[in-house]
Amino acid sequence: MIDLHCHLLPGLDDGAKDGSEAREMARIAVAEGITTIACTPHIVPGVYDNVGPEIRAATEALQRELNEAHIPVTLVVGADIHVGPLVVAQLRSGEALSLNDTRYVLIEPPHHILPPRIEDAFFNLAAGGYTPILTHPERMTWIDTRYDVVQRLANAGVLMQLTAGAITGRFGRQARYWSERMIDESLVHIVATDAHDSRRRPPLARAAFEAVCQRVGEAEANQLFLNCPLAILENRPVPTRGSPAKATNYGALKRDSLLIRWARSLRGG
Repeated sequence: MIDLHCHLLPGLDDGAKDGSEAREMARIAVAEGITTIACTPHIVPGVYDNVGPEIRAATEALQRELNEAHIPVTLVVGADIHVGPLVVAQLRSGEALSLNDTRYVLIEPPHHILPPRIEDAFFNLAAGGYTPILTHPERMTWIDTRYDVVQRLANAGVLMQLTAGAITGRFGRQARYWSERMIDESLVHIVATDAHDSRRRPPLARAAFEAVCQRVGEAEANQLFLNCPLAILENRPVPTRGSPAKATNYGALKRDSLLIRWARSLRGG
């Protein structure tokens, strides 16, 4: 399995506190069957002012530590970027990082308030040549009343990342309900751990993989835990997602047609 969302780097945010905890998280991940981890510390202006060069250096340093400790996992760079108007400029300057330096970018919205014109922010990322990935929508408290926003974003080409623990109930009944509904509606592209430590929020994935296997089959589980994440790390189009009622070929979707359709929807036309 490949984990594209993990707060593994020590001391940069609310993730691993130190190198010892980071190594323990990596050991847990390996035991779960994870072979590659994207190191994705928060970038939140005024709260976690992490920058690309710092993240890159920390990732390289931790990889050396894991190699020396004989923990067989590969690290790649990334960031969990708070949605905002400057993200494209930050990515182009290297201040913020995409996943493994590809066009794919983790974007985190506020948990409790749906920002006005959030769809414009994702449109701007697409217009800038990036493919946004909305992180853990199933855990947003506003999803109960604004699930239509999640659906529109997914149908416009925004990729959706669920949290493994949400699928297994570690984040409560609401998050589990939305996880299962999004999986049933084929709106999900990636499942990641979003791990923050070795005890309260460890990088567990195996139970979620088995739950997805039981719900929609092993082939679909492999798509969410391995095939789609691998395509992202290799900067390839993601495999097609889509239900029989509404299929959208996200990977083959041309950038220009996405922008045209999205611009029309924003104009109400």
